[in-house]
Amino acid sequence: MADGERHPMTPEEFRRYGHALVDWVAAYWDRVEEFPVQSPLKPGDVRRSLPEHPPEEPEPFGRILEDLDRKILPDITHWQSPRFFGYFPANVSGPSVLGELVSAGLGVQGMLWSTSPACTELETLVLDWLQEAMGLPEAFRSTSSGGGVIQDSASSAALCAVVAARERATAGRSNREGRRGT
Repeated sequence: MADGERHPMTPEEFRRYGHALVDWVAAYWDRVEEFPVQSPLKPGDVRRSLPEHPPEEPEPFGRILEDLDRKILPDITHWQSPRFFGYFPANVSGPSVLGELVSAGLGVQGMLWSTSPACTELETLVLDWLQEAMGLPEAFRSTSSGGGVIQDSASSAALCAVVAARERATAGRSNREGRRGT
């Protein structure tokens, strides 16, 4: 290879490394409760354990897994630990990890129907299912004047709720005319 040229990952390497990572995650889940919930380190300790400069050559995949085991895993907050009761409950499951793998692998951009019809229509249908499963009023269905979208965080959901409340309270004037006065 010419200087500075990099070898892209082949589909076979992706399969092999992907299988190794799935095994690594499953092994972590098997032993998560062995770790202290919170890291005993002080700020800067992890950074000091890593090289100051970026690698000049790709590292072997096995070494990356070793670094995860030795330098990262012992020093994270283990949200998946059955002994962790802070903030909110564990935020991942086997099905969610597999779903994220599919999402990342497809690289779908679901901003609009035209950017991914299947993504938009699946999201809309799942939200209709959620409305039905939760026994919410028909107004929450996409086929009514309601419907909705999946927000990525509680903060963005709260922002959307506040903006929707503002628009309802002003009959849409604040969006058309802007905010005047105090």
